[in-house]
Amino acid sequence: MPYSFIPHQMYRMPTHFGPATGPRQGPDGRRFECKDNPKTTSISVSFLTDPAQLKPLLPPSFSLAGEPVVTVAVTYMTEIEWLAGRGYNTLGVSFPATFRGEQETATGSFLTVLWENLTDPIITGREELGFAKIYCELPEPTVLAGKWHATASWLGFRFLDIHAENLVQQTPAEIAATTQATASDGTLHFKYMPRTGEWGTADVAYACLTPAATPNRVITERMTGQGSIEFHPARWEDMPTQYNIVNTFAALEIREYRGANITKTIGGKDLSDQRILR
Repeated sequence: MPYSFIPHQMYRMPTHFGPATGPRQGPDGRRFECKDNPKTTSISVSFLTDPAQLKPLLPPSFSLAGEPVVTVAVTYMTEIEWLAGRGYNTLGVSFPATFRGEQETATGSFLTVLWENLTDPIITGREELGFAKIYCELPEPTVLAGKWHATASWLGFRFLDIHAENLVQQTPAEIAATTQATASDGTLHFKYMPRTGEWGTADVAYACLTPAATPNRVITERMTGQGSIEFHPARWEDMPTQYNIVNTFAALEIREYRGANITKTIGGKDLSDQRILR
């Protein structure tokens, strides 16, 4: 007898083995509180660029918001409960944008792409949340004499070097002031899934929002300083499915750097508040 889908349970392919566990559904169907996990360390560097180079990256109903400042952030996460205490790393590239839909408007950081080094969060994030996630290798950073250096590669081809130095510790008051100053509606995404057999058409195509509120996240440390970024141009032979992404970033004009941050946090959320923008 063929199986039936259990109402209100989350499934992913392969669906034949029952409801799927993941970030938003534990083995007993419970939610993960994310109060004491994950523990994260993030390196971010921002720079001012030519707005004309960012506009072609915007999906329908999106526009630039404020200064064309691109932020590249590498995050290292550990002790993740939904992975039974394991961790993974991410690399995101974003810039401020506004979505204007038929029913609502939202302004925040538009996440153009999020590389990750583990299959499980890539699949769940793409299918369930609409994050533009793809794979790359993200080794742990090196730290020497106060200088941080992180890299990203794909099957051995290094496509990014990011540096942070001359770092100064922020006080709790400075951390709080910075957090308030960067308030927004959240992180903007554009979810796209192709339609099987009808090549070149979409099965799903819409904007999504990760609301900014993350009440369980606590910033335990933040350092600010100077940073630099270098995306290394790639050939099709180097990165057959990603070279166009890397080359787009490598071609961005860096008019001036806007600083670097090292941020450490504890806690987060399961992103079950993710929603479609209409």
